[in-house]
Amino acid sequence: MTDPTPPGPRVAVLGAGSWGTTFAKVLADGGADVTIWARRPELAEEISRGKRNSDYLPGINLPRTLKADSRLGVVVAGAEQVYISIPSQALRANLRDVAEHLDSQAIVVSLMKGVEAGTGSRMSEVLAGELGLPGHRIAVASGPNLALEIAKEMPTAAVVASEDLHTAQTIAATATNSYFRSFVNTDVIGTEFGGVLKNLIALAIGIVDGVGYGENTKASILTRGLAEMSAFASAFGAQPETMAGLAGLGDLIATSESPLSRNNRAGRLLGQGYALAEVVAAMQQTAEGLSSVEPVLALARTRGVHMPIVEQVGQVLDGTLAPKDLAPHLTTDDLPQGE
Repeated sequence: MTDPTPPGPRVAVLGAGSWGTTFAKVLADGGADVTIWARRPELAEEISRGKRNSDYLPGINLPRTLKADSRLGVVVAGAEQVYISIPSQALRANLRDVAEHLDSQAIVVSLMKGVEAGTGSRMSEVLAGELGLPGHRIAVASGPNLALEIAKEMPTAAVVASEDLHTAQTIAATATNSYFRSFVNTDVIGTEFGGVLKNLIALAIGIVDGVGYGENTKASILTRGLAEMSAFASAFGAQPETMAGLAGLGDLIATSESPLSRNNRAGRLLGQGYALAEVVAAMQQTAEGLSSVEPVLALARTRGVHMPIVEQVGQVLDGTLAPKDLAPHLTTDDLPQGE
């Protein structure tokens, strides 16, 4: 008689939006014992009993083993791994409630792709500061991860990064199943900034798509946008090759080209002439790129990094540039430069 499969790690996922719920499904399908924290009790009830999240993942059947609870302390207490998927600008406030329940050895994983307004902090930096965590207990996950496609079990891959390779490997093993493969690296800075910066280029792609420009325009912005991403990330200590991998180019392609992308959709609405306030009101979930433009540009200025595409996205957001004027020939200097 063979031994039964050992139980997977006890895992908490904070955030019951489309990405948090999808990642919880990935973890549960990989064998982890997963509980989601949902702010609304009725949503927690639907996930736990109905195995559905009709607000954010309509038509998707969730694993039978997946649970949810609206009591944060109940979800976090005793969890070996805590995955966080909440809007980046609300992270710091929510962590104050997490700290008192967090196990002393738990690994905390950021699933978020934003930069904190006001401080310019990456999400892992906010986690470290608010929870008092050393680097070896923090990981970040990123990659070409459109939630609905993954929830439908379409094959994809992601990157898990931690300054401690063993931590990255531990999380990657938990976040791997038959349709989702996690790779590892130790470039936390590059992995995080890749997830942030691609949102800004996706906004630009969406804007010109909404205006009605064609594939040449979008390909030019995509290519020059990757160059801006690489220059920025390298200036802050990232490994250049990270921007050519899943967390950079891979995520950039998926987010820029898919109608499932929130940032692409927000950009298209801007390109069609909607004001920023109207776009925010129309979005069911947060498009992180909208709130990351200004803090990214502020960081870029501290290192002398020129980001003309992102600068023009910022001008569209504040109403000082017409969407039709965001185009590749306007994102270069006066004199011809190398590509």
